[in-house]
Amino acid sequence: MNVLVVDDEKEIADLVELYLKNEGYQVFKFYNGTDALHCAFHENIDLAILDIMLPDIDGLVICQKMREAYTFPIIMLTAKETEIDKITGLTIGADDYVTKPFRPLELMARVKAQLRRYKMMTPQQNENIITIGALTIDQDNHQCLLNNENLSLTPTEFSILWLLCENKGKVVTVDQIFQDLWGEKYYTNSSSSIMVHIRHLREKMNDSAENPKYIQTVWGVGYKIG
Repeated sequence: MNVLVVDDEKEIADLVELYLKNEGYQVFKFYNGTDALHCAFHENIDLAILDIMLPDIDGLVICQKMREAYTFPIIMLTAKETEIDKITGLTIGADDYVTKPFRPLELMARVKAQLRRYKMMTPQQNENIITIGALTIDQDNHQCLLNNENLSLTPTEFSILWLLCENKGKVVTVDQIFQDLWGEKYYTNSSSSIMVHIRHLREKMNDSAENPKYIQTVWGVGYKIG
């Protein structure tokens, strides 16, 4: 399970991270809202813990933006105790609200409760559908959506993108791509052919080799997503 933590108070963020890791969660920790929001749209987050008072973006604004695109649980952290703040957070999509100072074990209990509820309410994920940030690829229906817009991909482009998504976070070599797609042994000119397909994919995804949002080039090895 991936948990996003954002709090500009380093001691609190570090403490929450420690407790979460002790429970076996993968933690994405940030001290500002900008980086946290970027992470939410590029990683498979299962739950977010957001501080309201942040130096750059209000935590309530982050919550609202996340809720526009995702349904994962959101727990708000705040030093405020007024009822109106709690109501505001819950109204814009937060699932729970913890007031500082808090006991870490209590927060862990709430994290587990929210994840249990989310898992019960979420349909079993189709292993043939992969979502990475704003990108969703459906192998059964041969459909690919980016920011809720359909990408018109050739069968080869789709197969390459699926292979990269299936191996999210791992480098897929040119040799692997060639053998997976064509079932033949890699040969010297294969690299240039695959480079062309990757370039077309990037163009359709509004991505770039210099500043990639999705497809990254690992020079001399291959490509990866995430």
